[in-house]
Amino acid sequence: MSASTPTPLTSDDWWRAAVVYQVYVRSFADSDGDGVGDLQGIRERLPYLRDLGVDALWLTPFYTSPMVDGGYDVADYRDVDPMFGTLADFDHMITDAHALGLRIIVDIVPNHTSSAHPWFVAALAAAPDSPARARYLFAEGRGEHGELPPNDWESIFGGPAWTRVPDGQWYLHLFDPAQPDLNWRHPEVRAEFADVLRFWLDRGVDGFRIDVAHGMIKAEGLPDVGFSTMTTGRRQVELLGKGRLPYFDQDEVHEIYRAWRPILDSYPGGRMAVAEAWAETPQRLARYIGPDELHQAFSFDFLDATWSADSFRKVIDTALAEATIVGAPTTWVLSNHDKQRHVTRYGDGEVGLRRARAASLLMLALPGCAYLYQGEELGLPEVLDLPDELRQDPSFLRTGESRDGCRVPIPWSGELARTASGRPAAS
Repeated sequence: MSASTPTPLTSDDWWRAAVVYQVYVRSFADSDGDGVGDLQGIRERLPYLRDLGVDALWLTPFYTSPMVDGGYDVADYRDVDPMFGTLADFDHMITDAHALGLRIIVDIVPNHTSSAHPWFVAALAAAPDSPARARYLFAEGRGEHGELPPNDWESIFGGPAWTRVPDGQWYLHLFDPAQPDLNWRHPEVRAEFADVLRFWLDRGVDGFRIDVAHGMIKAEGLPDVGFSTMTTGRRQVELLGKGRLPYFDQDEVHEIYRAWRPILDSYPGGRMAVAEAWAETPQRLARYIGPDELHQAFSFDFLDATWSADSFRKVIDTALAEATIVGAPTTWVLSNHDKQRHVTRYGDGEVGLRRARAASLLMLALPGCAYLYQGEELGLPEVLDLPDELRQDPSFLRTGESRDGCRVPIPWSGELARTASGRPAAS
């Protein structure tokens, strides 16, 4: 099919063998010269993306947000942040994308809201045990005067996962204090997100990437993990994808997705959802996928594989076997906005570039769906020498770790805008 002929958007099973291009909206393309990527910038680059041969775009959050965590702290799930444009800009962008045969997947962030969300503002203004607080996870502290956190849970970004409010209660935030966790056992929370899904489906989105899909349900009673950085020097996040934590991958989370699937199925055109889910075994990860739950879950074991044929083969064989059990395609990924770019992980320089190209060719040859992160087609490495004052990752101040190096703006001109083969990128 020629580049000028759009791919028909008719197949309900398009996601089974799609190539999806992740757009980190803030750094992809700036249309107005203010230094921030925007929806109009994406719209202007759609022909370039079409010519790459991808089937769909996944957009990171562009919703109203204080931007404490790159937009993953959402204050309004039904509007566009002014730095990215307007709802009209979104509508124009998705119309043009569909006209070019490109589908649009948007990020949804259901585990937590922004602390600037009207619900949380109301919760802070309300009394303990009030209906407003019931939408979040507030708890009394330990100690004689409640001066200690309710349990030993840690934030993924470092430090305790609890913050105390002036009246003495504590609220849970598995990420930044500006990202309070929602109480997904509350019927109002479930109803709200069902409506949010319909809002964007009505605007034509083709699917959702679910942020922290494994995290919405916490174990009853909020039990301790049993160790923490303070007691052992071992961070709880080290168990992510390797062991069980009381705040991740609880069985009850699957009830949420069994309620979401009929919503997706009620719209034409193969609307889908892909989980950012971490589980201790491939078998538990496979539970997120199926005809009554989600369509895909990222295979992060493939991303984490070491540079060796044996490592790749073990991961691929396991993933394909589990995908066969649930009757769904495997979803491969090598880089994203949370991980160091694989050119750098594989050794950087010419060696890293050659290895990254080979790994990408392997991924694109595998059965299933592949996700590419913006700039992979250019062979971009991680930017390691960012000045500290320019880093924006909220985990940087707590741990010294930063995801900013894979989130820098994409070069659209100059030497860096050449692919590994030397072909100029779109101008």
